[in-house]
Amino acid sequence: MDTLPDVIATGVDGAPLRLHDLPRPLVVYFYPKDDTPGCTREAQDFSSLGEDFAAAGVTVIGVSRDTVAKHAKFRDKHALTVALASDLDGSVTEAFGVWGEKQLYGRTYMGIERATFLFDRDARLVQAWRKVKVPGHAAAVLDAAKAL
Repeated sequence: MDTLPDVIATGVDGAPLRLHDLPRPLVVYFYPKDDTPGCTREAQDFSSLGEDFAAAGVTVIGVSRDTVAKHAKFRDKHALTVALASDLDGSVTEAFGVWGEKQLYGRTYMGIERATFLFDRDARLVQAWRKVKVPGHAAAVLDAAKAL
């Protein structure tokens, strides 16, 4: 993937959200599940840096396959300010190549790889972080975004 895929997610308000229509530079981060420890920490970290991303002119959106209702509950419970989107039909996670086999405690299942993608103003992929470890990740993404 060299450019931003032309895909449509669903915003927390339930409306279609075409990623190509979002202001760029753009950070799209994928996370497995709302309200789990790592995903909560990641969303809180991106939220806490929201003003810094905005000052740099960078849009940030988190995507998972959870429902819009779960996203709204997750956002409200943790006072998140980062935008969230649902990939209800799996087209977004497939387009970004983040849906695949995972293992946990010896069990194999299909799920979302924690990954982040940074796109420039021209929708070109600048950097991709795969198999993300949450501590310090949002700050590293902000540093890369500021360098654009």
